[in-house]
Amino acid sequence: MRIKILLVVNFPTFKKSFYIIAKISKLGWLTSTFATNMAPQNKPRNDSKASADGNEPAIQRRNPSHIKNKMKRQLVMQTFRKEKKEAKKAAKLKRQRDAEELGEEAVPKMEPRTIDNTREEEVTMVSMEGDEEIDADERDDEFASIFNNEEVPKLMITTRPFPSGDLYHFIKDLMDLLPNSFYYKRGTFDIKEIVQFASNKKFTHLIVLSEKSKICNGMLVSRLDDGPTAFFKISNVKLTSSIKERGRRTNHQPELILNNFSTRLGHRVGRFLGSLFEHQPEFEGHQVVTFHNQRDFIFVRHHRYTFENDKKARLQEIGPRFTMKLRWLQQGTFDTKFGEYEWIHKQHQLDTSRRKFHL
Repeated sequence: MRIKILLVVNFPTFKKSFYIIAKISKLGWLTSTFATNMAPQNKPRNDSKASADGNEPAIQRRNPSHIKNKMKRQLVMQTFRKEKKEAKKAAKLKRQRDAEELGEEAVPKMEPRTIDNTREEEVTMVSMEGDEEIDADERDDEFASIFNNEEVPKLMITTRPFPSGDLYHFIKDLMDLLPNSFYYKRGTFDIKEIVQFASNKKFTHLIVLSEKSKICNGMLVSRLDDGPTAFFKISNVKLTSSIKERGRRTNHQPELILNNFSTRLGHRVGRFLGSLFEHQPEFEGHQVVTFHNQRDFIFVRHHRYTFENDKKARLQEIGPRFTMKLRWLQQGTFDTKFGEYEWIHKQHQLDTSRRKFHL
C-alpha cells in the first residue's frame, strides 16, 4: 500500500512558492522532491492605474520600487520630481505676492539654524558700537603706524630650507596678492638671522612659507621689529593659473575687506592681516582683497569688480585662493624657547563644542 501526501507551503518572504511532495510507502522509505512554481503571483497592482482616481499614494510615488517595469518606474519618478519642482515654484511665487500685498505687515522670512548663527557667546566678543578700551589699545598697538599711514608696509618673503620648485608658483601668486613684497632665497640661515637681516633692510614684515608634498601648508608672519608673530596653517591652495576665466591684476593698490572678526583675538588677527597692505587704496583699479573669517577659518580671495549698471556689479576672480587657520600668536619676533604666547590653539582644551569659535 502506498500513500501520497501533498503539502503546499507558502513563504511570504519569497516571491516563489515551493511544493513539497512526500511519498510514504509501506516499505518505510521517504522521498521528497521540490518543485518551483514560476508562475507570477496574482497580486493587485499598486501603480498609477490601480487607484480609482488615477493618482498614486504619495508614499508609493516617492519610492516606486514596487513597479517592476523599469521604464514605468523611471517615468513615475520623473513625473513626481517635476510636480514637486512646480509646486515649490508656485509656493515661492505665492509667498512673494503675499509679501508685496502685505508690505510691512508681511510675515518675516524664517532663517535656518546654522552653526554660525547659533555660536556660543565668547566673553571677549566685541560689540558693533565699538569699545573705548579696544579703540585705545588699537591706537597704540604695533600696527598703528601702518593704519595711520605713517609707515608703508614692506614685506620680505622666504621659504623653508631647500624648497621644491612647485612652491615658487605659490610665491609668485603671493607676491601679486601682497603689494610691495620681495622674495629672498632662504639658504641655510636660521630664522633669527633672517629676522635681523630683514630688520636691517627696513622691512616691516617677514613671511616664511613651509610645505609638505610640494604644497604650501604653513605661513609664519612676523611684524618687525617688535612683533607679534603668528603661525597659520595653509590649506586648499589654488594657484592663479588653475582658476578659469581669471582676471588680470594691475599695479593699483587694492581695497581691503576684513570680515567677521568679532572677538578681541579676532580683532588683533584682523589688524595683523590688514597691516600687510597700505591703507590708501586706488579705487580706479577696481581690485579688492578679502579676508573672510568663518568658523575660525580665514578664506583669502582676490577679485576684480566691474559695474554693469547702477544696481549690479560683476566679480572676476584674480587669484590665488587659499585658507588660513591660526595656530598660535606670539609676542615679539620668532622665539620658540623664551617667547611668550598670547594665544595657542590647544584642541582638547579649546574645541569643546562645535559652536564655539575664537576669532
